[in-house]
Amino acid sequence: MKPLEGRIALVAGATRGAGRGIATMLGEAGATVYCTGRSVRGRPATGSRPETIEETAEIVDAKGGRGIAVRVDHSVESEVEALCARIQREQGRLDILVNDIWGGDGLTEFGPAFWKQSAAKGQQMFERAVFTHLLTSRHAVPLMLGGERGLVVEITDGDSFGYRGNLWYDLVKLSVIRLAFGMSRELRRTNVTALALTPGFLRSEEMLENFGVTEANWRDGAAKDPHFIASESPVYVGRAVAALAADPKVGAKAGRVFSSWALAREYGFTDADGSQPHWGDYFARAFGKPYRVADEDAYTSWRDGPMELASPDWPLG
Repeated sequence: MKPLEGRIALVAGATRGAGRGIATMLGEAGATVYCTGRSVRGRPATGSRPETIEETAEIVDAKGGRGIAVRVDHSVESEVEALCARIQREQGRLDILVNDIWGGDGLTEFGPAFWKQSAAKGQQMFERAVFTHLLTSRHAVPLMLGGERGLVVEITDGDSFGYRGNLWYDLVKLSVIRLAFGMSRELRRTNVTALALTPGFLRSEEMLENFGVTEANWRDGAAKDPHFIASESPVYVGRAVAALAADPKVGAKAGRVFSSWALAREYGFTDADGSQPHWGDYFARAFGKPYRVADEDAYTSWRDGPMELASPDWPLG
C-alpha cells in the first residue's frame, strides 16, 4: 500500500514548477490530488507558458495517484468556495492543502530601491501570493478538521528571516512564513498542522529554458551560472511534502519553516536523479559563510506574545 493511498490533497497553484512537482509526487505516494490553477488547455493564463493543470493531473495519474484538474482563480472567493464545496461533495473531507500560488515573477525587480519601484505591482504581488493563500486556507481548512490528520503547507522562498533583496518580494515571502505560524497557533488544539516549506534553486520549466537546457542535461547550465550545479528539480520539494504528509509525528513541526534539502536528509528521499542536493551546504562552501536558518531558537520571540499570555484560551470557536 502506498503511504498516501486514500488521502485527499489540494495543490493550489499546480500548473507548473514546484506546484506541479508537489502534485505529482503526492500522486506517486498514492493520493487523490485536486490540481488547481488558471491555465487550462486552450486558455493560457500566464503569457506564453504552455503548461496546464490538465497536464499536471495526467502526470498525477501516470504516477499512480488520481489527478483532478479544476480551473480556479484563487483570488476570487466565490471560485474558492465552489472548489471547496466540490471537494466536500466528492470526497467528504480534505487531508492535505498546499498553497503554492505565486504569479509574481513578472512583478519582481531586483536592483532598484523600493522607492523607485511600482507600488501597483507590489500590491498585485501581495494579492496574488499572500491573499490567495489566506483565502484558500479560510475555506479549505474546515474540510480538514474532522479528519484523522490534516496538513497545510505554505510554499515560500527561503528558510530564514533574512532579507531577500527586494522589499515587496521579501514582505510576501516572509508573510507566507508568518501565515503558516499564525495558522498553527489558531490550529493548535486541532488535528491540523500548518507549516512552511521552501525549495532550493528550483529547476522549473521556465528556469530550464532560461539556461538553455533540459532536465536531461541540466548540469550544462552550470557553465552559465556555477550555482546552478546545486539546483534541484520540482520532484525534490514534492517528495518533501509527501514525506511530511506521511509522517504521523508531523505535528511537532507546526508553525515553522523547513527546506527540501534538510527534509531530504531527515526522511531519506532523493531528487529525481537519485541525488540529494543541499543548498545550505553548497552556500557555505561557495560563499565561505554559514548558512543560517530560522531554527527553533529563531522562533522563540514569536511565541507567548501578549495575546497568548493574556487570553490563553483564544480562539474561542
